Amino acid sequence: MSTLIVPPVPPSPRDDAIQLHTAFKGFGCDTSAVINILAHRDATQRAYIQHEYRTMYAGDLLKRLASELTGKLETAVLLWIHDPATRDAIILKQTLTAAKNIEAATEVICSRSSSQLQYLRQIYHSKFGNFLEHDIERNTSGDHKKILLAYVATPRHEGPEVNREMAEMDAKVLYKAGEKKLGTDEKTFVQIFSERSAAHLAAVDYYYDSMYGHSLKKAIKKETSGLFAFALLTIVQCAVNPARYFAKVLRKSMKGLGTDDTKLIRVIVTRAELDLLYIKAEYLKKYKKTLNDAVHSETSGNYRAFLLSLLGPNQ
Repeated sequence: MSTLIVPPVPPSPRDDAIQLHTAFKGFGCDTSAVINILAHRDATQRAYIQHEYRTMYAGDLLKRLASELTGKLETAVLLWIHDPATRDAIILKQTLTAAKNIEAATEVICSRSSSQLQYLRQIYHSKFGNFLEHDIERNTSGDHKKILLAYVATPRHEGPEVNREMAEMDAKVLYKAGEKKLGTDEKTFVQIFSERSAAHLAAVDYYYDSMYGHSLKKAIKKETSGLFAFALLTIVQCAVNPARYFAKVLRKSMKGLGTDDTKLIRVIVTRAELDLLYIKAEYLKKYKKTLNDAVHSETSGNYRAFLLSLLGPNQ
């Protein structure tokens, strides 16, 4: 569930555009006003605000925000303002070609559903003029490239139905392709992980554990490595419990010396309208601290205020 808090009777997009324009006028930007508006509007409302702003002021709201905001707040707001598919396309373009953060690109691809990826591919092509598969092809290699290309292109069932016999068979096939033999049959892992539904893979994980005494996750860590292992682990963990997976990613972004703000922003912004409420519950359960408190202690100023607005009440 979403953590986004939208006013029961939101102002019209025209009123929001006027308020934003007022916040930009004069010396310095009224950042609090910008946060109070944008952090409490859903994707459709944000799109209407951009349209109204363009109509009324003959300007691009994104460009204006980029000129008025700075640092991490600017990064977060400019990512947030887009609809989910466009946002994912922008993240993938940046992480595959510009920033070369291939782990982040892998996380985004391997945590999205088949239908999300099909739509994302269309947006990617219309926005950047080239195919997502081409950028994956050019910037990745080996088995990691194979799993990403297969995962992006293969349609998968998205319902909760599971054929238990087939799931049990897949668990046996994966065991034979990995732990049972010398070396690993990566092709089998790519095929099963790219073709099966999330519900099916969760069942495979269950049968694997009950037959061989440990999770599929443990087997992947033992039998594969690097970005290929990271892709498989992301797929299986998001199949079993996506909220727990993202709680761990958030914890990792704030653990130790310094904060990985890119990761922190990416997860909060991309999950706020989806399942951030569940992620918060998993975070509290696993780390005995609310996600709001963790973010509060790792951030400051308007950047902190924006992220906490997206996170909703501290619970």
